[in-house]
Amino acid sequence: MTEILRYAAFTATPTGGNPAGVVLDARGLDEATMRTIATDLGHPETAFVVPGEDGALRVRYFSGGSVSIEVPFCGHATIATAVAHAERHGPGRLDLDTVAGRVVVRTTPGAAGAPPSATLTSVPPRVDLVSRSHLQEALAALRWDPTDLDPRLPPRIADAGARHLVLAALTRARLAALDYDVPRLRAFLEELGLVTVALVHRRRPDGLVFDVRNPFPTGGIHEDPATGAAAAALGGYLREEELVAVPARLTLHQGVDLGRPSLLVVDVPAERGSGIDVTGTAVPIG
Repeated sequence: MTEILRYAAFTATPTGGNPAGVVLDARGLDEATMRTIATDLGHPETAFVVPGEDGALRVRYFSGGSVSIEVPFCGHATIATAVAHAERHGPGRLDLDTVAGRVVVRTTPGAAGAPPSATLTSVPPRVDLVSRSHLQEALAALRWDPTDLDPRLPPRIADAGARHLVLAALTRARLAALDYDVPRLRAFLEELGLVTVALVHRRRPDGLVFDVRNPFPTGGIHEDPATGAAAAALGGYLREEELVAVPARLTLHQGVDLGRPSLLVVDVPAERGSGIDVTGTAVPIG
């Protein structure tokens, strides 16, 4: 019988963070069964793990919303998988072969009763320009005006395992008022092969602390409470555009507007082309 685990990632409490399903032994499950399990759980994503070559683990991620899709990489489900594995087999390094490429995750025990934490290192990130017409369509779908954007952080498409459109809100109030056209935004994201829109607001002048929201209509989820893949993409974007002095440690606050506060720590190495580290805790649900 398949054991299905439920964890909340990027939080120390089951009522915070982003819920994820985890199947540590998915041998024998076909794609249709994986989709059914993910949909029945209803979490933003569920990770399915099978032994791979060279001691690595192969992982696939399926969304569990009203629309079920496979995503090439999912950060919060990776953190949840690593913590679930560490609680059963001990902390250490895991090599995960994802559709996006090899991702290394290291787990460490929590101190003084704190939950374990995990740090993933993404695939090498890349950043692409956004055409004016695509930007106009994204803003229209979000019901944003060009004046809502922070001119210091230019719109870009960033990818550290999954593609995200990065848009920076000029004010926290604009970020808080998220009311988008769901079918229109989903069609836009699908056209460009994007997973989410990473909506960010720079909280401090040093550019190291952000408030973040991630609409995820492509996966049938109105909004993701914590998005590790987008966090890694944001780190790559800030380095590529020289918007932060590197090496840098970023603190991302997400899920607050949903009542599921999440904390993501992003370490951006100075070397261009190197993977981005994303760290968080995870705890079982129920």
